[in-house]
Amino acid sequence: MPQQQDFPQVLKLVIGNKNYSSWSMRPWLALRANDIAFDEVFIPLYTDNKADKDRLLSFSQSGKVPALIDGEITVWDSLSIIEYLAEKFPQAGLWPEDRAARAHARSVSAEMHSGFLPLRNECGMNLRRPVGAIPMSDDARANVARIQHIWADCSRRYRKEGPFLFGRFSGADAMFAPVVHRFRTYAIEVSGDARHYFDAMGSLPAFQEWTRAGLAETLVIERFETV
Repeated sequence: MPQQQDFPQVLKLVIGNKNYSSWSMRPWLALRANDIAFDEVFIPLYTDNKADKDRLLSFSQSGKVPALIDGEITVWDSLSIIEYLAEKFPQAGLWPEDRAARAHARSVSAEMHSGFLPLRNECGMNLRRPVGAIPMSDDARANVARIQHIWADCSRRYRKEGPFLFGRFSGADAMFAPVVHRFRTYAIEVSGDARHYFDAMGSLPAFQEWTRAGLAETLVIERFETV
């Protein structure tokens, strides 16, 4: 009797609307930019549809996207998913090999994960929004300045190794990718060394793929269409 073969289980990534869901974009980009195979599970957000809510809860008891399903393992929260992927696929290089650079990458990623609330609140992600500036609070402008400082500082330190924050594409780039869209749609000026990074992200094929899919979506969430 022929021996049964065990085939590796394909990862599943549960995401929300690509037009709006910045948190979904982060692990999706980490996977796609590194050619890691996965099945995409889309659940529309804020539909008030009980079936959608129940389906989301069937994947993750957090009731939020994204969630990564790897067999019997469920990982939720964007940064936790990126950390899991870095362990499971070390060849992808989601964190720099150099210990100091790796600590730097994790620090700016964590800062992105937990900070910049004024900018998030005032400039929500909406890929279809007509490009144009809005008045921003002093706190949001301070967020913009800090983000551009991070981009410029990393560009100066690591540009010899590649165009991204730490040379080659990393988990840090996945964490900052939605901010590139916010800067574009709200016409936030990016200059100097930070501009090199901004342009590199815009040229990344996986970034462009997500953007095209988000622009093609037709579902409108009114609460995200107010600015």
